[in-house]
Amino acid sequence: MNPVLGLSIGRIAVGALALAKPDSATKTLQLDAVSNPQVPYVVRLFGAREIALGLITLFAGGRTRRGVIAVGVAVDAADAATAYLALKDGSVSKKTAYTLLGPAVGAIGSGLLALVKRSK
Repeated sequence: MNPVLGLSIGRIAVGALALAKPDSATKTLQLDAVSNPQVPYVVRLFGAREIALGLITLFAGGRTRRGVIAVGVAVDAADAATAYLALKDGSVSKKTAYTLLGPAVGAIGSGLLALVKRSK
């Protein structure tokens, strides 16, 4: 599959789940909404961001698309760094940190692959 298409569809799907069913997304990400009732709100913010990034990546073209993909890579790197910092400060368990790191690192890889393929 084209990495740009896969990345875009993946972002939209993950974002739609987070926005429409934050409780399901919270459980999938292994976050504790019971002890922190603000988690679903933050998950919805994440969902809206993912949908926006997915749609703009899907519909942008040329140099604009490259720029949007690069911004997405930076956002995913920030997500990965946030998961790492949460592990280090003890706000999430090791298992949860890896659950959060996995998709972020995967999205970074997909974005970088898309950038490399587009430059050839």
